[in-house]
Amino acid sequence: MLDGPNRLAKHGGMTRETPSVAVLPGDPRVEVQLRRSGRARRYSLRVSQLDGRVTLTLPTQAPLREGLDFLNERAEWVRGHLEQRPEAQSAVLGGELLFEGVLLPVRGASGLRAPRIEGGALLVPDNDARASARIQAFLKQAARDRLVAACDRHAAALGRRYGRITLRDTRSRWGSCTAQGDLMFSWRLIMAPPVVLDYVAAHEVAHLIEMNHSAAFWAQVARVCPDYARHRGWLRENGRQLHQVRFE
Repeated sequence: MLDGPNRLAKHGGMTRETPSVAVLPGDPRVEVQLRRSGRARRYSLRVSQLDGRVTLTLPTQAPLREGLDFLNERAEWVRGHLEQRPEAQSAVLGGELLFEGVLLPVRGASGLRAPRIEGGALLVPDNDARASARIQAFLKQAARDRLVAACDRHAAALGRRYGRITLRDTRSRWGSCTAQGDLMFSWRLIMAPPVVLDYVAAHEVAHLIEMNHSAAFWAQVARVCPDYARHRGWLRENGRQLHQVRFE
């Protein structure tokens, strides 16, 4: 059921004995990322709920053939988890899109130069071949405006200053803070309720005081966002929905 080692794709960064990709044949074929880890004590499989990436982790000295057998035996488990993932949604005219926690219809409108929200809908220039890209740009700008305002407010309340703010389309985290005080956020937070975006801003600003997740850190978060636990829970339960939106 599993293509043998001689039929595995090989990419840079791994040895001839350890290719970086295996393939589960079938309809559809499933690519599986192979990685070795010095911390791993056994074979493990992971199916990302964000992008559907399948990863097989092998201990450093474990035989590749055994790892492939492990993957082969769990092929149905892999496909089952992939089938359970929510279908990706595309940001297109005629569709719907989350904005600040509200699902808005995306409609075309004549005479517009840029997308805007009006009458409970996200209006986009009609017959625009770049509608998806324009929607993404609109979301990024809105996210930056909200995040800058939130960070300014929380930093002032905590008596700290931050460096620059960068927006990215991250998969593993919603925000981060460097030792130099620079902040990074996922622009997809604009699709979450405003209180959730505000919590993430408070979380990263609090790292300007405590670069850890100790009780002292959470006390700083609570100073500016008392109900942070509820907003943190929202992200855990609904965050992957924000990553299901595709901008072609």
